[in-house]
Amino acid sequence: MPNDENLLWDALWVNVHLATMASPGSYGEIRDGAIAVRDGRIAWLGPRNALPAGYRAAVMHEGEGAWITPGLIDCHTHVVYAGNRSDEFEARLNGASYEEIAQRGGGIMSTVRATRAASEQELFDASLPRVMNLLSEGMTTLEIKSGYGLDMATERKMLRVARRIGESLPVRVRATFLGAHALPPEYAGRADSYIDAVCKEMLPALAAEGLVDAVDAFCEKIGFSAAQTERVFQAARALGLPVKLHAEQLSDQNGAALTARYRGLSADHLEYLSPEGIDAMAAAGTVAVLLPGAFYFLRETKMPPLQALRAARVPIAISTDCNPGTSPMTSLLLAMNMACTLFRLTPQEALAGATINAAKALGLHDELGNLAVGKAADFVLWSIERPGDLAYAIGGNPCRRIVHQGRITAP
Repeated sequence: MPNDENLLWDALWVNVHLATMASPGSYGEIRDGAIAVRDGRIAWLGPRNALPAGYRAAVMHEGEGAWITPGLIDCHTHVVYAGNRSDEFEARLNGASYEEIAQRGGGIMSTVRATRAASEQELFDASLPRVMNLLSEGMTTLEIKSGYGLDMATERKMLRVARRIGESLPVRVRATFLGAHALPPEYAGRADSYIDAVCKEMLPALAAEGLVDAVDAFCEKIGFSAAQTERVFQAARALGLPVKLHAEQLSDQNGAALTARYRGLSADHLEYLSPEGIDAMAAAGTVAVLLPGAFYFLRETKMPPLQALRAARVPIAISTDCNPGTSPMTSLLLAMNMACTLFRLTPQEALAGATINAAKALGLHDELGNLAVGKAADFVLWSIERPGDLAYAIGGNPCRRIVHQGRITAP
C-alpha cells in the first residue's frame, strides 16, 4: 500500500504521446507518456518510464499510441439562435455587401426576428445539433453569446438556453451577454436610449440571475460607437464582470484599445487593427481572437496584422464564430485549418489558439488550456501521427476519445 494518497488515482492512460501546450512556442511534447486523473483533475503526467513507484489506479487505459491534447476551446460563438440566413449568402454572391443587407433589415435583425419568435425549447432544440457537431471534434469548453434578442425576454431566453446546454451536455459553457449587438427596430434613431436599457435594465437583471459570465459589444459603424461601447464596459465593471469586444472587423473604431483600457479578456476579428491597438492589447494582456470563418465567408481581403501581433507577443486565439450570417461553421478543426491557410498561422499556433490562448480569452487559463498537474482533466485522444495533423486535414475528424472533468464522454 503506498503511503502517499496522491498516488491513488481514479484513472491512468499509458502508451500515449502528450502535447501539453505548456511550453510557449512549442507543443510541449512528451512521447511515450502517461497521464493520471483524480477527482476530475490531472494528478500526474510525464514519460511512462518515470511513473512513480507505488502508484495505484482504479482504471488503466491503454492509449495505443494516441496523441493527447488539452480539450479544444471554442472561445467565440453565437451558437444559440433560430432561423436561417442562406438567402443573404446568395445575396452577397449576387453583389450585395454586408452593410447593404443590414440596412435592408437583414443581417443580425433577421436572426433577431426568428429568435424572438422561438420558444425556449425550440431554441434549445435548434442549437443542440450545432453544439453536438463541435463536441464530436474534441471541444470541451464553449463560449455562447446572446445578442439575437435585443430585448429583456429574448436575451434572458438565450442565456438560459446557454446554461441549459452546459447542464445537459459534457461541455463547460461560458455565457456572454451581447445586448449591444445591434440596434433593435423599436429603438430606431435612439441608440443612446437603447444603450441605457442595456446598461441599466438588461445587464443588471440578467447578471443578478446568474446568467452572465462576461459582457461583449459590437463596436462598428453598423453597430455601436466607441463612446456607447464604453458605457457598456462601465456597467459591466460596476457588476464585476469581464469584458470583450467585436472590434475592428469592418473598420478601425479604436475598439481594441478601448477593450485593453478596461483590461478586457479579448478583442475579436481585428482585420482593421491598428498598431496603437496592438500596443494597447499587448500591455493589457488582452487576447486577439481571430475568426477565419467570417473572413472566408464574407470574402474579406484585409488580413489581421498577424506578424505585428506576433512581434508584440499578443496571445492569439482561434474560434469558429459559429453564427447564421457570417460563419455558419461548427468545426473548430476547420477553423484551425483556415487560420493556417488564410492567416498563415503555424499548426502549433493554431492548436495553441484553440487551447491555451482560447482559455485566456475566456479568463480560464488557470483552470484549462494545457496539460498540467492540478488543471481540469479535460483532454482528447487523437488518432494522428503528430499534433500538426489537427490543422492539416480538411473535413477529417481523428478524435478517438474525449475526457471531460476526468470522465470519458465520447464516443
